[in-house]
Amino acid sequence: MLLFGILFISGWIFSTLLQQRNALYLRHAQQVWLFIVLTLYFVWCWSHGGQTLAMKTWRIQLVNRDGSPVNAVRATVRFLLSWCWFLPGLALAWALDAHTWMLILIPAANFILWAFAIYLDPQRQFLHDRIAGTKLVDMAEIAKPVGKRKWYH
Repeated sequence: MLLFGILFISGWIFSTLLQQRNALYLRHAQQVWLFIVLTLYFVWCWSHGGQTLAMKTWRIQLVNRDGSPVNAVRATVRFLLSWCWFLPGLALAWALDAHTWMLILIPAANFILWAFAIYLDPQRQFLHDRIAGTKLVDMAEIAKPVGKRKWYH
């Protein structure tokens, strides 16, 4: 919900300042603007505490592979790589001039393959985390006494 609010206000500011009269006027510029806003939101959250609001709720934190805090450059790399969940499938569907169900199946196959790539990593981290040198840690597990922790390897 927070992210929806951020994008809504950002879109409203863009359309108000540039006097956007209909949805097609400056559409690509607005898409670039909203992508920049998304990038800034995630990079700032990950490089200042390692958590977005949703990650705080689920008690998940983003850290470097060695457990140190993530800097802005690494957070940016992770954010850009995370688009591999969607963009290759969408690009392939576009390149193949896909129609009807293929517009759903190709991106869905990309999504599923990216998700199953977790099994390529011994620590079960996503591929974009592996490439970016980051990992997600469960804050609830860290807070438990040492004898009661579950270790996944």
